[in-house]
Amino acid sequence: MKNNANQSRLKASFWVLLCVALWALIPVVSKLGQESLDNHQFLFWSSMVSFGTLITAAGARGRLREIRELRPQEFLKLGILGLLGTYIYYLFLYLGYARAEGMEVLVIQYTWPFFIVILSAPLLGEHLTIKNIAAALLGFSGVLLVLSKGSFGSVRLSDGRTIALVLLGAFCFALFSVLGKKISIDPLIATAVYFFAAMIASGVSMLVFSGWKVPLRSELLPILLNGILVNGVSYLFWFFALRAGSASYVAPFVYLTPVVSAVYLILLFKQPFIPVYAAGIGLVLAGGLLNSIGNG
Repeated sequence: MKNNANQSRLKASFWVLLCVALWALIPVVSKLGQESLDNHQFLFWSSMVSFGTLITAAGARGRLREIRELRPQEFLKLGILGLLGTYIYYLFLYLGYARAEGMEVLVIQYTWPFFIVILSAPLLGEHLTIKNIAAALLGFSGVLLVLSKGSFGSVRLSDGRTIALVLLGAFCFALFSVLGKKISIDPLIATAVYFFAAMIASGVSMLVFSGWKVPLRSELLPILLNGILVNGVSYLFWFFALRAGSASYVAPFVYLTPVVSAVYLILLFKQPFIPVYAAGIGLVLAGGLLNSIGNG
């Protein structure tokens, strides 16, 4: 029994770390992919690529029939979840990057793992422990340290309304993750429907609040990377992780994401590495190690 629990934790850790490696690319693809596009347009094109990737994968595995056989209430449930986690979350996140200070947006963005820890108790019946909360707080402290570069006073709200929307988006993604853990439908089928909902919703919001725009050639690669890997495939990995381990176990590992993002930015955009990053990484790793001890 103990060996099975250890294997489940190992699988959950493997899948969530793959998510971390991909989600850490969000600042990179957002920076390169929004040269001429706004948040509505970038989200629409990325969602379309994600849906195309997942539906192609489903077709290659002979699974399209399962989508057609979904009952209306199942399709509706998946569509609502998709609006929470693949539309609202990213719509407000990209809006935040467009209007507010990037540092404060990143800090608020990574409140969603903490929300997962809190929501997993009432919605999933998971036992919330002091250790879970402490691990989440350690992780968030590391994130804040990295993003503020050790100067906590530099994190100020430049646009309170926009930051509130980013916070709402983070809560929506946490709710999407917790409720998605209760979905018994195959992750590939479910995720394809999630991004179908995001594609339709972002297409409507693009036409209503923005306008039709074809990406520049330089934006195509970031859109493809974002649509195929950062969003589409990573969501499969995320739900593999949630099914292998408890939500409260998996969530604190996500705090590694902005640390890996910092590494990507240093390597790709030649941004300097400062000693405070090492301290931030240490806090994140301490949270992950604390969380991994005796948890499922």
